[in-house]
Amino acid sequence: MTATLCLGPLLFNWPAEQRRDFYFRIADEAPVDVVYFGEVVCGKRTPLFDAYFKSVVERLRAAGKEVILSTLALVITERDLDLVREVTAAASTGLIEANDVSAVGLLAGRPHVIGPYVCVYNEETLHQLVLRGAECVCLSGELPRHDLAVLAASTPIDLEVQVFGRLPLALSARCYHARARGISKDNCQFVCGDDWDGLPVETVDGAPFVSINGVQVLSHTYVALLDEIESLKDAGITRFRLSPHHIDMVAVAQIFRGAADGVEDPKRAMDELRRVSGGATMANGYFHDAAGMAWHEAGGANPK
Repeated sequence: MTATLCLGPLLFNWPAEQRRDFYFRIADEAPVDVVYFGEVVCGKRTPLFDAYFKSVVERLRAAGKEVILSTLALVITERDLDLVREVTAAASTGLIEANDVSAVGLLAGRPHVIGPYVCVYNEETLHQLVLRGAECVCLSGELPRHDLAVLAASTPIDLEVQVFGRLPLALSARCYHARARGISKDNCQFVCGDDWDGLPVETVDGAPFVSINGVQVLSHTYVALLDEIESLKDAGITRFRLSPHHIDMVAVAQIFRGAADGVEDPKRAMDELRRVSGGATMANGYFHDAAGMAWHEAGGANPK
């Protein structure tokens, strides 16, 4: 089975030039097939990158990458809905990733992708989305292997799973970043830009808990389904998503490309992934039907 390696949308508020250079390097060096591009977390951030949007898309496409524009995952205001309308109306840009039911409605009857923020947990939901035009669905990160296999067996379309990076957990109308800085959401001053991989949050006992990114809550741990690639392929998953972080994502893509192509030694690849990720805590519990933050050693007993 051919494996498609995808780079998910950048969830964090990086400086515009940093973000531009990141995507230029992805275009030139990263062995990914698909790049999801666009603001998913907060509509207020969208204008910050307008000056470079067109040049990045052109650079990615010139390098042979399929570019899929992503929509907002949380639509609160009329302005947010206007942003979704603007993206979904861009018929000439190729496929659009719908991350909210408003986008699902606007894209009905057109080929599109369903993002992980539109939760798909059963065959009937998947079937209805396919009838409306979905050509690919990125499934929620908490689904275990058994559920992934059941969904894959029920549909002819491609299914995608996040295999690297902090896992999106929740979105809120409140801005956690602004609240943490003692300011209001309306006057947020884009403080989410201070934390390029999210702001770590600890429990009252000082244990790592989650990471916040503006209005978004992410896992503290990085999902790392490197050893599970072959099992995912056997389950019928054809697309593998890497979520960008402020690390060497070209190296991350090379590691997963080798795993997807079956040319990497699993232990060596995992050791290299840990090194490239700067010591981030890895997790793969959901895939093994265990607590999401758990780590299941390859060849070992199920942690559950």
